[in-house]
Amino acid sequence: MQHAEKKRTTDTILCDRRVSHNAAGCWWCVVGNKYSAPFPLTMVGTLKQNEQSLPEIEEKSPHERNTTQELRGAQRPLMAKVQETRTQQEGKTYPAKRQAEHETTRDYKVQLQLMRLQAEARQLRDKDDKRHTMCEHSAEIRQLEGDSHSHGKEWSQEDHILHTKLHDMQDMLEHKQKEHEEMCRKLQEMQCHAEEISSLHTSLGGTDLEKHRDLLVSENERLKQELHQLRSQRDCEKKQELGALKERLLHMEQEESERKVLICALQREVQQKAERLAEAELRVRDSVRERVEEEERLNRRLREYQLSQQPHIKYVVKTVEVESEKMKAAVNQAEARNNHLQEQMDRQNQVVQDMKWQLQREQQEVNKLRAQVALYAAELDHAQEQMVQEFRSMQEEKELAVSEAFERAQEEMRAVHQSLDGVRKNLLMLQPALRTLTNDYNVLKRQVRDFPDLLCGAIREARDEFSQAVKSVQATNSELLSKYRRELYLRKECHNQLVRLRGNIRVLARVRPITPEDETGAGARNVVSFDQDDDGILYITNKGKIQSFEMDKTFPPRTTQEEVFDEVSPLITSCLDGYNVCILAYGQTGSGKTYSMEGTASNPGINQRALRLLLSEVSERSRSWEHHLSVSMVEIYNETLRDLLGSDCNISLDIKMAPGGSGELYVPGLTQCNVRNMHDINKILELGRKQRATEHTNLNAHSSRSHALLILTAKGRETSTGICTTGKLYLVDLAGSERVSRSGAAGERLREAQCINRSLSALGDVFSALRSQQAHVPYRNSKLTYLLQEALSRDGKALLLLQVSPAEQNVNESLCSLRFGDRVRSVELGVPSRKIEQQPTSATESSESDSPSPRGARPTSLRKKVPASVRQRIGHL
Repeated sequence: MQHAEKKRTTDTILCDRRVSHNAAGCWWCVVGNKYSAPFPLTMVGTLKQNEQSLPEIEEKSPHERNTTQELRGAQRPLMAKVQETRTQQEGKTYPAKRQAEHETTRDYKVQLQLMRLQAEARQLRDKDDKRHTMCEHSAEIRQLEGDSHSHGKEWSQEDHILHTKLHDMQDMLEHKQKEHEEMCRKLQEMQCHAEEISSLHTSLGGTDLEKHRDLLVSENERLKQELHQLRSQRDCEKKQELGALKERLLHMEQEESERKVLICALQREVQQKAERLAEAELRVRDSVRERVEEEERLNRRLREYQLSQQPHIKYVVKTVEVESEKMKAAVNQAEARNNHLQEQMDRQNQVVQDMKWQLQREQQEVNKLRAQVALYAAELDHAQEQMVQEFRSMQEEKELAVSEAFERAQEEMRAVHQSLDGVRKNLLMLQPALRTLTNDYNVLKRQVRDFPDLLCGAIREARDEFSQAVKSVQATNSELLSKYRRELYLRKECHNQLVRLRGNIRVLARVRPITPEDETGAGARNVVSFDQDDDGILYITNKGKIQSFEMDKTFPPRTTQEEVFDEVSPLITSCLDGYNVCILAYGQTGSGKTYSMEGTASNPGINQRALRLLLSEVSERSRSWEHHLSVSMVEIYNETLRDLLGSDCNISLDIKMAPGGSGELYVPGLTQCNVRNMHDINKILELGRKQRATEHTNLNAHSSRSHALLILTAKGRETSTGICTTGKLYLVDLAGSERVSRSGAAGERLREAQCINRSLSALGDVFSALRSQQAHVPYRNSKLTYLLQEALSRDGKALLLLQVSPAEQNVNESLCSLRFGDRVRSVELGVPSRKIEQQPTSATESSESDSPSPRGARPTSLRKKVPASVRQRIGHL
């Protein structure tokens, strides 16, 4: 301890010596600080700043002031020797600049050693503070132990609180031990950093020291602030812990006083009950004694009375017995009351006995806790002894480290003097290079300062050029887009004219929307998309690949019935001019064919709209033409032709060739209904809809199991010339093409599916033959194609309406339908011809020719040669 105090005094004297050299402008370095752990503190500043910070540290350690004053006297010889050495060095013949540098280096090494010793002294002060803190905690533990001995007899809850306090104190002791170990580790780190700083300053030149000076001064200020914050934080934590312990102690004292009051109340209650019990026993004894005396007195009186009144013995005896029974009842009642009081006294004794047993058990627990507290106190004393021993060993190590550090500082000082010449030479060599670098740096700095303006100007010019280029490209793009759309429209018009001239079959594709009947999940995903610029192209995504199809026109799901009808209406009115026209709705089952052809009551389809349009056209031409419209509805079910307007729709009809060699076909027995207004049309369509065959399948709840044909025959006569025309309109709602594996058809449904697929295959064969312009076209392979022979021949006009399902689960069927439409689109039927003939214009003949033929009669052929003059007058579409 004396050696440590001597070192501490040496540190203080060195601090005073440091202050005396402030005027010389010496620099100093401090390595390590107990308040800035775990990182080392490196500070460089003027001695005047260090002088300002030193009193603050000494004021916070008043218990070391006396020791510091004693050690200052021991430091004076050492400082005198240092001053003598400096005087000798000043007397040498070095130049003034070289001598000043030597003095600066020497003072720097002295201050380095001084600051190391100062840091170690601060660590020792901190350890002393911790030791005092631990002593205070030990006193608190002993005080709590005494409190536990005084209050241990009360309740088990207090024992639990004492256990908790002891555990807290043990945790606090372990925490202090860890802090002690941490301080030892920090001391070693500080020594290592001191060595690094020494080596750093020996290798750095004067220029490097000047560069690091400002940096380390700022670091010094920052670490001082951190030191102040850590001290205030430590004081706050101690105050909080002390306040918490005081609150807990106050709470325990309050609980102790409450329990004491409760015990006193219980004791008073027991004492009162015991007193009442004793009083009751006395009253019972007095009552029993009085009863016995009364009984003896009555017996004596009875005997005396018997002796004096012998004749009335029986009466007296009876009277005495009665009085004796009352006394016995009173005695019995007193005994019962006595027994009851005795029982109460026994119960009270039992309660007192139980409380005594409980008190004994609590006393045993308190004894155990006392033993544990004694054990903890012994362990605490042992730990305190170990800490004292470690503290002493650390003091010895510190003294040894201080002496070694002082020796190393002297050696380093000599090394610094030796390396100072080399540093000066390097400094002289580096000055020209530094000037060059400074000039280059200034030039670069000006360039960097001007660079943002240049960059902004370049960016502004590039942005203007880019915006002009974008505007030009946008204008060009808009112009090209408008030209492209105009050319696309012209191409479509030319294509449609070419199709009409060639007689090609027009193919339209209509995509229905996703319906609730589609399966949920991935199978209901839409796989059909449309071209935004060309309304004749659609795309289908299948297995990651996109396939495109080109039609004459495509209708997206949002297309209305009116828009579809507007596209096919020019073809429908051709039947009034004497052409055979056929419109077929083709697609898989559930794709919307019946909806497009028939529609609903509020949104009718092509059938009803076509008849309404024809009635309107007939009304407009009524001034120069006389027209007669008749309608037939048939269905082909399992290759059987059935009349949907007849009285018995189960009768099978045949298709026959008209006699006379005209080549026309007719159906004997087919019902034809004349139509004059919309009321007739609605009645006919409703009757045919009811009698058509529909069944439920896995793909459609109302699947059409037959091909439905609405055949309209339009006969017209021009009143001025007598020219007669005959045209037919076939509106065909084909049965849905389906795969048996998906539709789940079986039994009768399977036979229906086979017949449907066979007739559709025959229709495809007819289109293939027409496409390849074969000499023989297989119309007779199916009743469907045989009945449509006139419209599908080279003398008719045809339109195919493809119905497509957009659901992914139906993508294979949709692809088959679109491929079929692509093949049909290339079929050329040729230029269609009109059915016209010349008839007399007399009223009689006109009335005869206009009179309708009887139902079921065989129609005559109207296909005759027309004179050339008549042909010139007649133009066709």
